[in-house]
Amino acid sequence: MGQTASSFKQQKNAAGAARVDMKFEVSLVPVADVDRAKEFYTRLGWRLDDDIVNGNDFRVVQLTPPGSASSISFGKGLTPAAPGSFRGGLIVTDIEAAHREFVARGINASEVFHGSPFSAAGRISGPDPERKSYSSYVAFEDPDGNAWIVQEVTHRAPGRIDPAKTTFASANDLAGAMRRAEAAFGEHEKSKGQNNSQSSGQANGQPNAKWPDWYASYMAAEQAGTELPK
Repeated sequence: MGQTASSFKQQKNAAGAARVDMKFEVSLVPVADVDRAKEFYTRLGWRLDDDIVNGNDFRVVQLTPPGSASSISFGKGLTPAAPGSFRGGLIVTDIEAAHREFVARGINASEVFHGSPFSAAGRISGPDPERKSYSSYVAFEDPDGNAWIVQEVTHRAPGRIDPAKTTFASANDLAGAMRRAEAAFGEHEKSKGQNNSQSSGQANGQPNAKWPDWYASYMAAEQAGTELPK
């Protein structure tokens, strides 16, 4: 059987198979000093899930960033990778607020920057001027040199979120989405020639009963990366 025919058969079989949901659970971070790494990541504000010791040759510590469904693990006897070789990515909805929190927790983080997240030479000081989603960053390293890039994501690119599901990992994320919906709703009302109070959804002194539905539609579309209501 030729290569083209074989590839077609594989695709056909894959299309007919039932999909098995796979959720990314954990990354292994190689460290030289387990207790030092544990202190760093707990100081970062990450939740300590486990610290399991089995004899002299095995230890696993698991921590989870706030609002994250995925965790990291490090320890002894977990991975042959060299300490400091890990590269990871985090997302936040407000990069400047995240930077302030890092500094307050004593984390040696970079300044907020835009440009290239991968090359230090391509970094430009300050957040993206238009504050476009996926375009503003902060970088930091743990004591072993494992590097993290923190990226501001306020709405997802199309197709990256199931449009039928809308979830918020924390009260802060929900509040940020509501503030963006509030601002967009104000622009929506202005375009209709109405003088509204954004915070209360009022038009001409009367409550605009449609604002909860409009907010909900905006927040769901923003997260899913689908067309925003106008």
